[in-house]
Amino acid sequence: MHDIHIRRARREELDTLLDIWQRAVERTHDFLTPADVAFYRPLVQSRYLPYAELWVAAEPWMPLGFMGLAGRKVESLFVDPDHLRRGVGRALLAHAFRLRGPLLIDVNEQNHAARAFYARMGFDEVGRSERDDLGKPFPLIHLAASGMAEV
Repeated sequence: MHDIHIRRARREELDTLLDIWQRAVERTHDFLTPADVAFYRPLVQSRYLPYAELWVAAEPWMPLGFMGLAGRKVESLFVDPDHLRRGVGRALLAHAFRLRGPLLIDVNEQNHAARAFYARMGFDEVGRSERDDLGKPFPLIHLAASGMAEV
């Protein structure tokens, strides 16, 4: 793998990021039905991606994944399924730590792979909610990290 470059997202690549989001969700969120994904997709497309502070991991120009930040909170982190386990998520989190210091993130309770990833990165569970931010019955685990683990 070449060097991963982290940069701000460009408006003209939002459709590519939406595609990464959908393929990542379909690959990693097996607790969601196709109807659930269809519910979230237009919200991600019209209410989130155009307005979020998005950072893209690219190699050298092709987006491999992206992260949304809001203050110290990582609002989203999605990696192209074809590039999982190649350091993309780690590079995005390292960038977030450099920018913001201690971080917070919520992860779906049923997303075991993501929970294991964040634990390896040094995040600890600090709370739980029964429903996601839209009130859907997908419990969230609230995580916090003061620094990134050396793995």
